[in-house]
Formats: sequence, structure tokens, C-alpha cells
Amino acid sequence: MLDPRFVRENYDYIEKMLKLRNMEAACDIAALKEIEEKRRELTSSMNALREERNKSSKEIGIRKQKGEPCDDIMAAVSSVNDQITEISDTLASYDAEYNEIMLAIPNRLHDSVPEGLDESANVVVREWGEKPDLSFTPKAHYDLGVDAGILDFERGVKLAGARFYVYKGLAARLERALISFMLDTHTVEHGYTEVFAPFLVNDESMTGTGQYPKFKDEYYRLDRDNLSLIPTAEVTLTNLYRDEILQKEELPRYIVGQSSCFRREAGSAGRDTRGLIRVHQFQKVEMVKFVDPESSFDELEKLVANAEAILQKLGLHYRVLLLCSGDTSASSCKTYDLEVWMPGLDRYVEISSCSNFLDYQARRAMIRCKGAKGDKPEYLHTLNGSGVAAGRAMAAVMENYQCEDGTITIPEVLRGYLRL
Repeated sequence: MLDPRFVRENYDYIEKMLKLRNMEAACDIAALKEIEEKRRELTSSMNALREERNKSSKEIGIRKQKGEPCDDIMAAVSSVNDQITEISDTLASYDAEYNEIMLAIPNRLHDSVPEGLDESANVVVREWGEKPDLSFTPKAHYDLGVDAGILDFERGVKLAGARFYVYKGLAARLERALISFMLDTHTVEHGYTEVFAPFLVNDESMTGTGQYPKFKDEYYRLDRDNLSLIPTAEVTLTNLYRDEILQKEELPRYIVGQSSCFRREAGSAGRDTRGLIRVHQFQKVEMVKFVDPESSFDELEKLVANAEAILQKLGLHYRVLLLCSGDTSASSCKTYDLEVWMPGLDRYVEISSCSNFLDYQARRAMIRCKGAKGDKPEYLHTLNGSGVAAGRAMAAVMENYQCEDGTITIPEVLRGYLRL
């Protein structure tokens, strides 16, 4: 969430930002202002009543010392206490409304983020590699996989429903190889520490990274246990340090983990209904950084480079996009997407998203850092990026390395993992 003082002092900016993000209906800033005013008035009234109570209590003490009656003042104090309790209850109600609106306000946007309402305004920053020059009409990965007997969508539907799948043989081994390759690259070459964490988390974790409360309906939740299936390992990795204070000399801290990810894809009806691009369960390698606020934008560029290294080692043509204001997630200040070329689909597909959240997540999750002894703790900055989505990476390898006879050539960097 944003610093309440920043919001209070920059209502005009907040309203402008909501417009740029196309989120004007998501946050009632007028209601926030009204609640702020009511809270101030009630707090002032409560302070006056407490002062009155303190004076009366002193008077009671003086009268008792003198042996004088004080029933009238004690009755007045009792009445004041009742008023204070009533105001306190009202304030608690206003505080809950205030926090609900504050949690819905998106992060501020970096000056470099282009203005635009949707993905059509995203800016291509750079491209790497060349589109494969195939001498035949390439197949989409779903047809290629079904024909080769390594992808089974019918049995996925039988087991769990639409947008589920089954890997068999090479597909199962290939995705496992991709995950191991990505983890090894990030830990050995990029300095990340590997972490394996739960796939189920509590509400505090989902709130800490910004999924709850606003987007609660988009995720799979077990109400009986107050737990949710994670939409990304960003949730678990970031919340590892929730309610903790890290030492500045230990920053930056890089961690990476692989997980299954679970999403309802509620807002994507009719999009990519075939194949592995938009499914309810998928595997992903996630990178998370905890950094000094002064270095977070430099760390964002390094994060993008870490994700790019995976695609370059795989020899996959891709492009890097800077997302516009309307396509940047509510929690992010600045986001780059990596899109890989899919010759069978004849288009680019997002395979990684790398974001700087500034102190937005750190405030929600109470993750702070401090320097020398005696320094006051401050909120650090968090970043995360896909390093990369395993299912989409496998689909990209299948489409880019397919042969006319339906076989798939395995990229050199993966052959050791497959013992080829």
C-alpha cells in the first residue's frame, strides 16, 4: 500500500494515477477524504473528552482527600467514559473502511511508464535473435504435442475440467529439464538462493503481495482452512520476510523458487482456450529481490537481464516491452514483459513479467531494513520476475525447434538434463 501521508498530501496525483491506470471505479477517493475528515473530528472530540476525564479524576482525588462528596463528578466521568467508548467503536469502523480503500489504491507509476489504457500502448524496448526460418508450415504446440503423443488435453479435462492437461513422456521430462536448467542458471550464474516453499498460503500472505482483498475472486481458496493456492511463488518468496527487519548490509537479497501456480483466469474468457498458454495450473520459476530503495531501478534492469539470459541460452527469439500505465499491475510501479515468438501460433506470447514494487508490498507485509545501530528501520523495496514460465517455455521450445516430420530437436543446454 502507499504511505498514508503521501496519499493525504497528494489526492490530485492519486486521482490522476487512477485515470492513467483505468482504475477510477476501483477506488472511492471522495469517500476516503470524507472518512479522513470524520476521523479527525472524532479523534479531536475523543482527545477533548480524555482531557475532561483527566481533570475530573484529579478533582475526585482532591475531594476524597478533603472528605468531600464526589458522586456528581464520578457520574460525569462515567458518562464521559461511555462517550469515549462510543467514539472509539465508531473510529474502529471508520478505520476498517479507511484501510479497505487504502489497500485498493494502486502503486504510484514511474515517470518512464508510457501513458495508455491497454496493451496497444506498450512500447517495444528491444528484440533479441531472429524468428526461425522454417521451410514448412509450423504446427501449434498443442497439435504438435497431441500428434506426438506427449500432450493429452482430453484426459486433463476428464481429471479436472477445462484448461487442465496431462504431460506424457518427453513433455513431462522436458518441462522438468527446463525447471532444473532455469534454477541452476539463476543460482550459479545470477547469485540467487533457491527456496522451496508451500503452495498454500494464509490470507496475510496474499494481502502482503497485493492479491487480497481486491482480487480475491480470481484465486482458488480453501475457506475451511483460510488458505489459498498460490497464483505465483512471488507470494511465498516475498512473504518469507513478512514482519521482519533485515540488515541493510545484507541487501540486496536474491531468492528464486519453482512452484505450481493456480489461477482461475476469470477475466480471460475466450482467450487461448487451447494449449498451454492460459491454463488453471502451471509451473513457473520465480525470482524475488529485497533491495535498498536507492538501487531498486538498477536492480529491475538486472532482473530483466536474468530472465533474458534464459531465453538467450535456449536460442528463442523474443522482445522486451515496457508496459503502459493501463497495462501495469496495480502493485507495480514499473513493469517489463518478455514475449517469446511462437511460430506455430504466429505471434508473440508473454513468458516473463518483471516488476519493481518500490515499498508498496513491503508496507503491506511490514518488511523493513535498517543500517547502523540506532538507525530507524525503513521499508525496503521488493521486485519480482518470472524466470521463466515453464509451460510456456516448453511450448516455445516445441514450436521453435519442431521438425517437418513432427519430431522436436532439443536445445543444446537441455540435453544434459535429459541425458541425451
